[in-house]
Amino acid sequence: MAESDIAPVLTTRRDEALGFFERMVSKGLGWARKYSLFTYPFATACCGMEFMSVAAARHDIARFGAEFPRFSPRQADMLMVIGTINQKQAPILKRVYEQMAEPKWVVAFGVCASSGGFYDNYAVLQGIDRIIPVDVYIPGCPPRPEQVLDGLKLLQDKIGNQVHRVGHRGSAPHDLLAAQYNLGK
Repeated sequence: MAESDIAPVLTTRRDEALGFFERMVSKGLGWARKYSLFTYPFATACCGMEFMSVAAARHDIARFGAEFPRFSPRQADMLMVIGTINQKQAPILKRVYEQMAEPKWVVAFGVCASSGGFYDNYAVLQGIDRIIPVDVYIPGCPPRPEQVLDGLKLLQDKIGNQVHRVGHRGSAPHDLLAAQYNLGK
């Protein structure tokens, strides 16, 4: 008989270490977050017209839970970088990203935001992932509205499958209260 058959196996993976209640709450939070995305459109070039067509009645991005564009980064949780980003705009984009509250997600809309497009020169940022992390890349010049909706669904799947922490992982609240008022003696 092997030693591994006798010794108990400890669960060390984070997903398996979650309790049933915590898993259910995490799934509920994931479902709620993925269908309530507040978009900050950072549109700089011709892909902005394609974004407008996605938000219009024919394709209606509101059906997928990304209805309200917010033009304040403090009220948005999804940054859509739409179009070409110049080197002079890079610090502004980074500041907008840093002003967004957690959790936040970034979508690179179009080939210029993803890789610089056909602008291979010193003035254009060759992909926004050089200054901020990107969650979903949507290719195309400009991308079709169907591609944008597919990218949104990919992001929603990513958000829904994340593990959302429910409580404080430190000591229990009653222990903190007892330590604060010296009631533990």
